[in-house]
Amino acid sequence: MFLGGCAATSGTSNQGTAVQATTQSEDQRFTQVAERVWEGMQNPVGSEDSDTALPSMTPEAVAARAEQQRAWLQELHAIDTDALSRQQYINWRMLTYRLQNDVDSYDFNEHYMPLNAEGGFHSSLSFMVRNTALRSYEDYQNYVAKLATVPRYMAEQTAWLERGLATGYTQPKAAMVGFEDSIAAFIVQDPRDSVFFQPLLKQPNFVSDAQWAELQTQAAQVIDDAVIPAYQQYFDFMVMEYLPNCRESVGASELPNGMAYYQNRIEHFTTLSLTPQQIHERGLAEVARIRAEMEEVIDSTGFAGSFDEFVEFLRTDPRFYPETAEELLKEASYISKRMDGELPKFFKLLPRKPYGVAPVPSEIAPKYTTGRYAGTNRDDRAGFYWVNTYALDRRPLYQLEALTLHEAVPGHHLQNALAGEMEGVPSYRQRTYISAFGEGWGLYSEWLGLEAGFYQDPYSNFGRLSYEMWRAARLVVDTGMHAMGWTREEAMDFMASNTALSLHNVRTEIDRYITWPGQALSYKLGEMLIRSLRREAEQILGGKFDIREFHYQILKNGSIPLDVLETEIRTWINSQT
Repeated sequence: MFLGGCAATSGTSNQGTAVQATTQSEDQRFTQVAERVWEGMQNPVGSEDSDTALPSMTPEAVAARAEQQRAWLQELHAIDTDALSRQQYINWRMLTYRLQNDVDSYDFNEHYMPLNAEGGFHSSLSFMVRNTALRSYEDYQNYVAKLATVPRYMAEQTAWLERGLATGYTQPKAAMVGFEDSIAAFIVQDPRDSVFFQPLLKQPNFVSDAQWAELQTQAAQVIDDAVIPAYQQYFDFMVMEYLPNCRESVGASELPNGMAYYQNRIEHFTTLSLTPQQIHERGLAEVARIRAEMEEVIDSTGFAGSFDEFVEFLRTDPRFYPETAEELLKEASYISKRMDGELPKFFKLLPRKPYGVAPVPSEIAPKYTTGRYAGTNRDDRAGFYWVNTYALDRRPLYQLEALTLHEAVPGHHLQNALAGEMEGVPSYRQRTYISAFGEGWGLYSEWLGLEAGFYQDPYSNFGRLSYEMWRAARLVVDTGMHAMGWTREEAMDFMASNTALSLHNVRTEIDRYITWPGQALSYKLGEMLIRSLRREAEQILGGKFDIREFHYQILKNGSIPLDVLETEIRTWINSQT
């Protein structure tokens, strides 16, 4: 027995050592490939220095990048993923997720439509202002040099829009009404009033007076002579050529190869293999469930009218709307701070990076969603919870608790900041955002507010349910428009009749779904999985279930595909039993 035991132990030990060596070997091979690929992704082929120039968008450069991405994917798929350690496998999934989307976007000609109802490449340029680290005189010089490349960049993007017009790849006309306003916001008389001049408003101590005066003069001249004329040309093109000739249909299925494109977008944004019909049916079931809960809340208020009458009451009664932008921002800040105080009850690990509350920038606010989290990879800049203060009579206060918990804490800021502070993982792992995970977590965070003591007012609780209904209705209207022939009006009617969203928000949201196929599906599907995993953990672990530990397990790997999340949580559950 003793000798046999020794022999068995020795064999197992040798076998384990061999497996470990294989894993280490494949891990090392993957690390070498991944580091080279990630470095290449930061410096795209066919482009100039990213510090001093915007990327080249010529057909040759775009095609060269797609060819390079395809080659990288082949290298990554040659890795034996069964031999990778668990963390390296997650790294592999994240990197291939990014690359696969780049390749798919090229193959489905998404670069023919570099815009959606909320904005496009012209508005994305404004993010260059807040995301550029200016820590030396040379950084400022590079920033001004990059501004000088705006006309070339915008002309190259406009050429893709022209190709889209010629080949049937355009955004739907109805969803783009008023889009030109988002361009006009950048056209100013005085270059010093331009958003691009903002970094030159406050002199840093490491730049001399003479250098600063020269930088301001150069920036003002570049903005006046190059940037503003480029925006004017783009405005004229949009008004005279693009918008009048956009397609009349709204569904992605109406694009060339449209159904395959929509299915691809579903799988990218949800990380699930579901058909439009399956998602549509899930949406209808959720709508029915949430509607019943909404009716119960209406009854608790003592309101005597119908559901539609109650929603109209919420949409029109002035008591539910802020009178000033300051009032809205202060209320959002108060809710945020209240939740900050509750976080230790639910989370054992909190991020170092703080967040602020600020209005959505005025140049994008009219067509922008009601609120959004604006994160940053910079360690000298906080994240920001943006609140839309445009059209205050369409920003109901009864939905502000749900919005705040979703966009700030414990939603997007908490999740994104923790992901950015993960240790021992490559930067592409920290910087890759998977919508089904992130937006699913945001919607779960709204629901978590019930346990944190929010929604004590029945109108606020109705607002929470209306937000959940909003995300459930997305499953219905997104698939309805993009796969089942629904019109824009049908989608708006469904959304308006089932949520308490203002009619302005209904229009804004439906236009967003029309011009961004599939993305709206990620919220509810991700949240449903997280809540399902929590129920599973609570049932199996019983009294051993720890909410702080559960949330740690959900968030500890950053933004990951839903099937990876399922495996991670079930592995943790098994380890606890």
